[in-house]
Amino acid sequence: MKLTELEFHLEDFLLACQSKNLSSKTLSSYEQSLKLFLVYLKAEHGVEDVQRVKAGHIRQYVAYVQERGKYTVVNREASKTINHPQNRSDFKKTVSNGTINNYIRNIKVFFNWLQQEGELHKNPVENIPQIKTERRQKAGISEEEFNRLLSQFDYTKFHGYRNKVITMLLQDTGMRISECLALDVDSIDFKHRMILVTKTKGRKERYVYFSQVMARELKHYLKFKDRYTETTLLFPTTRNTILTIHSFEKQLKQAGEQIGLNIHPHQIRNNFARHYLLNGGDLYTLSRILGHSSVTVTEQSYMDLTREEIARKYQQHSPLSKWKLK
Repeated sequence: MKLTELEFHLEDFLLACQSKNLSSKTLSSYEQSLKLFLVYLKAEHGVEDVQRVKAGHIRQYVAYVQERGKYTVVNREASKTINHPQNRSDFKKTVSNGTINNYIRNIKVFFNWLQQEGELHKNPVENIPQIKTERRQKAGISEEEFNRLLSQFDYTKFHGYRNKVITMLLQDTGMRISECLALDVDSIDFKHRMILVTKTKGRKERYVYFSQVMARELKHYLKFKDRYTETTLLFPTTRNTILTIHSFEKQLKQAGEQIGLNIHPHQIRNNFARHYLLNGGDLYTLSRILGHSSVTVTEQSYMDLTREEIARKYQQHSPLSKWKLK
């Protein structure tokens, strides 16, 4: 089937992104959101050419998604008979401003690229702002809650002890769960207490660091692991295959439910960052450890401390309290 001009440019854009070695998650986000936008342009406005896309089309598309709700806009109508979105519990529920901002961001990246390629006379995204969103406070996990969570894993069984060590390592290093489950045993440097992370979100290798407490636990775990598995994977299944993110998330959630704690791996990463800062760590080092593209990303993501935490930190660093006044 012959591609429209916009469809041709989208395919070209995706090829250019692939050549930059972007992650599959980023590529998938670009492809899905942009194809939906192109379907909208064609169906609602009869627009198939790059030069005909106006800022108004983008603003109206945002309003269209907000009005229609979740899973009502699809790339191909035929997919509805396969995926049955109407059966989802959140079908037609309001699309979050965060999600819509992702759509806007992807559309901007696409049209900015078209402008760089010399395909646009006037860029329609120049004056399209992001939607203002209210930041939700990230829930912290206390020392007591974390200990209770660890106690829910059955240490006598391989998968239980493995899950405990994964949970501890996430809290001690701030790794993403995808990075953690992809680790090999050889990635660990016990002498310098650091781990080389190779399967990263931005595809740039980096080191994370672990404590003496974690070092003892890892050494004990490796001896335990060798009795049950024969693989270089650090956290495999008993079948010597990679443990999937979905499987670990499910097991972690079940452990949390037993103590009334709603828990997700990324929440533990957030908790690491929170306590790293509260313990006196700096943003620049934290940004490097987390693998963020800039310190600004780290600051926007992890500076939402509670009033109580800010007050406690203030008491530790108040200039006047440390001066000898007469």
